[in-house]
Amino acid sequence: MTSTAASPTKDNHSAVDETTPLLSVSEAGPLSQANEEPSLHAASSGDGDDTPLPRTQILVLCYARLVEPIAFFSIFPFINQMILETGKIGEADVGFYSGLIESLFSLTQMLLMISWGRAADRLGRKPVLVFSLSGLAIATALFGLSKAIWQMILFRCLAGVFAGTIVTVRAMITENSTAKTQARAFSFFAFSGNLGIFLGPLLGGALSNPAQQYPSVFGPIQLFKEFPYALPTFVTGAVGASAAVICALFVKETLNRKGDDASSANAPMSMWEIIKSPGVTIVLYLYGHIMLLALAYTAVAPVFWFTRPNLGGYGFSPLQISLFLGSAGISQALWILVAFPPLQHRFGTGAVLRACSILWPITFIIYPLCSVLLRHDLKVTFWIVASITVVVSSGVSMAFTAVQLALNDVAPSPSTLGTLNALALTLVSGIRAVAPALFASIFATGVRTQLINGYLVWVVLVLLALGYTTAVRWLPEKAEGKLEWERSSE
Repeated sequence: MTSTAASPTKDNHSAVDETTPLLSVSEAGPLSQANEEPSLHAASSGDGDDTPLPRTQILVLCYARLVEPIAFFSIFPFINQMILETGKIGEADVGFYSGLIESLFSLTQMLLMISWGRAADRLGRKPVLVFSLSGLAIATALFGLSKAIWQMILFRCLAGVFAGTIVTVRAMITENSTAKTQARAFSFFAFSGNLGIFLGPLLGGALSNPAQQYPSVFGPIQLFKEFPYALPTFVTGAVGASAAVICALFVKETLNRKGDDASSANAPMSMWEIIKSPGVTIVLYLYGHIMLLALAYTAVAPVFWFTRPNLGGYGFSPLQISLFLGSAGISQALWILVAFPPLQHRFGTGAVLRACSILWPITFIIYPLCSVLLRHDLKVTFWIVASITVVVSSGVSMAFTAVQLALNDVAPSPSTLGTLNALALTLVSGIRAVAPALFASIFATGVRTQLINGYLVWVVLVLLALGYTTAVRWLPEKAEGKLEWERSSE
């Protein structure tokens, strides 16, 4: 049976290291179509590549992965107060400008993501990574020195301009792994992203206005009195700068321009050619659908937990919301780091995606049912069901890593990885710019009108989840990643 996984064949006697291209076609492997580059993960009739993960490279790349979510989320704890104090606007207008400034980062990324991907495919991964990390570090640090709204907008957009970091890291993680190790590599990648999401708000809240929070340490420093939000942005910028230096010193270039198939045209594939490649369109759609479900849930869950049961929520206190968020975060980390790699290795990427497609609508059905339990004062039953649900439903986070592996598997060649990841991330940036407000509005409408007893948004989410359940049936064969099954059938 033809293997869809990435592995050099046993016939390949060349040295293997972090820069070895994953594109490897043996004489025993399947033949490519006349006008088509071989897939990223070339077929093998053997047991696969047992090359272990280059741990130093993966560790450094995961550290670089931290920078973007830290930069994005670090301003959230203080942005409203900063606008009120430095923007010279009324309190009623703060919400508009905070939403604008927060979204401009993603919007700017969306506009430039593909350009960074093309640059990474043509100039090399390492120079794009180091340059984008450096630019992001500078722009993030300067944000804290803003004294007017237009300056905040300028520096936030400038930070979004340097969107090459996450595109390049994804490509390099792929090129540093094999079919057997990519699930583990991307579980580390996903965990580092979640860690950045956690650390960003923590740094922003703990370090803002240090002259007042820590007067004995920062009180005498005039800079932090004049610019009370400079310290968290300086620290965030320092994290980005340190990542740029570390990557410049230790990261190895993974783009092998000589590794292109001799039968392929010398000119790089156009974006349209990449999109038309077998399997790419459906995987990009699945990528966007999964992220839409995730962003919709993220927008709805906290306000749902806060809303009173008689209006269609749980009526949680801020402490209870924090505990549920913390439980979900820990559960996601365990699912991604502990459960996903062996499940993907044993059953394949497609099986994990299909399992998540079943779990998602069930989760969206159970949440409003738990609210119904509270309406009928069945509190013991509620806590049992809700606690189990928040832990088990976190398993859908495996879909985020699985769909990334599927995207890698349908890449026409290693030289298109940057552009393909940029296409996916451009799609996600666009969704991230509109989904939270859209689904929060649907929730508010349902609660205000008591349409379907306040559960309107969950009906919408269930229908969206069922759409994903249907769409995943068209996952292309080469994105299935059935390593162990295929070996056992040989």
